[in-house]
Parts: sequence; structure tokens; C-alpha cells
Amino acid sequence: CGERQTKRNPSNSVCSFPQQELEKMTSVMCLACVDTGEVGLLQMFGKYSSTAGPGLNCIIWPLQTMAKVSTKVFQIDVRTDTKTKDNVTLTVTTAIQCAVDPERAHDYYFKLSSPHAQVSSYVHDCIRSLLPSLDLDKAFESKDAMAHNIKDTVAKAMEQYGLNVVSALVTDMNVDPSVLRAMNEINASRRQREAAVERAEAEKILAVKAAEAEAEAKELSGKGTARMRQAITEGFKGSIESMRESCGLEPREVVHMMITTQYLDVLKNFAESGKATMVVPHGVGAVNDIEGQVRNGFMQASMMNQ
Repeated sequence: CGERQTKRNPSNSVCSFPQQELEKMTSVMCLACVDTGEVGLLQMFGKYSSTAGPGLNCIIWPLQTMAKVSTKVFQIDVRTDTKTKDNVTLTVTTAIQCAVDPERAHDYYFKLSSPHAQVSSYVHDCIRSLLPSLDLDKAFESKDAMAHNIKDTVAKAMEQYGLNVVSALVTDMNVDPSVLRAMNEINASRRQREAAVERAEAEKILAVKAAEAEAEAKELSGKGTARMRQAITEGFKGSIESMRESCGLEPREVVHMMITTQYLDVLKNFAESGKATMVVPHGVGAVNDIEGQVRNGFMQASMMNQ
């Protein structure tokens, strides 16, 4: 036993350590606190032995050590550059929300060296295998389907390491600014074309309605004019018969007097209005000329009726 003081046992040749050396080798019982939302991984001489839950735990130091692992949900943001089927460069931002399974925390702690990098690799692989088969418009439409596909792929790959995938979200899809401007110009042109078609249809409807309204107005105006002329004719007829019966005048004389009276009434109205100007032939025989024109008109109408 070297320079140490020993007592040899008569029954065997094993050296026994002094009491002072034994006291030096005695382990210390320590208390370790594990917070809620964490688990403690106990190792005996570097080998995993058990998992300690939240609360106060006893460990034998230095024979045992404890490493804490959080079981809270954490997020991994992944940016992936890829191309679509129509050769448009696209940057996809994905948010992977994960949590460590408390029952398999030891697999997560001892088997994964860089969880963020490994999860990002699976996300890159999933996106770059899906988007190159889709056009740009279809890629934006398939956003939800792509998120489900990413979640299934990452969850299946990380399950063996005790990492549960809570959700996978495609939070953003960015294209090159020049491509974005071109897309906006295409959409603007399409909308302008549709607006032009709609305006043409509206103008067509307005023109048709205006023509229909004009036709109906002319029809009603013609009916009104016919009724007015009929009323005038009946009034003239009644006036002629009344004056012939009361004054004994011939129809010709009655018409002459009525035309002269209307002529003078028209001149009076124009003179009183002060807003219109009318140039009429005036002279000694002006009334006779007007009367002759009216008489000839009636005679021609009578001849046409015969």
C-alpha cells in the first residue's frame, strides 16, 4: 500500500485503507431543482440512467450529473431559395414549431447535435422537391398543401429523436422585384381589358335604351300631334258651323276671318314676349297672301282625298 499505514488481515493479503482515506471518497447527496417545462437527464459516470421530472430531485454527486432539457414549444425559421416550373426564383419562409417529448428527451439530447440545422435540411428538401413541379400562380395557391407536406415530412423524420412537430407554417413567399412588377403589369392589363369590355357593354345598353326611349317618345309625340290636329280640326269645324248659323257667313269668309285673327294674335305674342324675333312679309296684301296659301293647302288636301 505504499507509504500508507495499513493493517494486514491474517486471513488474506488484501490491504485495507485507513479511515481518513475512506472519508475522502465518500459521495455527497445533493438536491437539484427542475423547473416546470423542463426535464432533467441523470447520468451515472457519463451514462444515461433516468429522467427526472419537475420539482426537487436528489442526486449523488459527483457520481451523478444532471442535464436539463426544455420541453417548451420553440420555433425554427427556415428560408429556402428555389425555382418554380416557369423558372421564377422564389424565397419561401417556413416556421416549424416543435417541442421535445418528455418521455424521449434523452433521444433528443444524446442523438441530435444540431436540431435547427437538421430540421432545416428536411424543410429545404421538401420545398425543393415540390415547388419545381408547380407554376408560380399554382405555388401560391398550394401554400396550405405545401405546409401540410412539410409538417408530415419533418414529423416523420424527427419522431425517432423525440422531437414532436406541432405545426408547420409557410409564412411568406417572396419573388424577385422585377418579376413582381411584371406580374402586377399583367394583372393590371387584364383588369383594364375586362373594364373596357364592361364599359362597352354598358354603353351598348345605354344606346339601346336611348333608342328605345326615343322611339317610344316619337310614337307618343306622333299620337299627341294627331290628337292635337284632330282637336284643332274639330274646333275649326265647330267655329265655322257656329258662325254660319249665327252670322250667316259662308265657310270661306269664316276661314278668312279666323286666319286673320290668328295672324294678328301671333304678331301680338311676339311683340309682347320681347325674347324672339320673327321676320314676316308685311304689306297691304300680306293677309290675303297667307289666306291664299292656307286655302290652296286645303284644296290640295281635298283633291288628294278624292
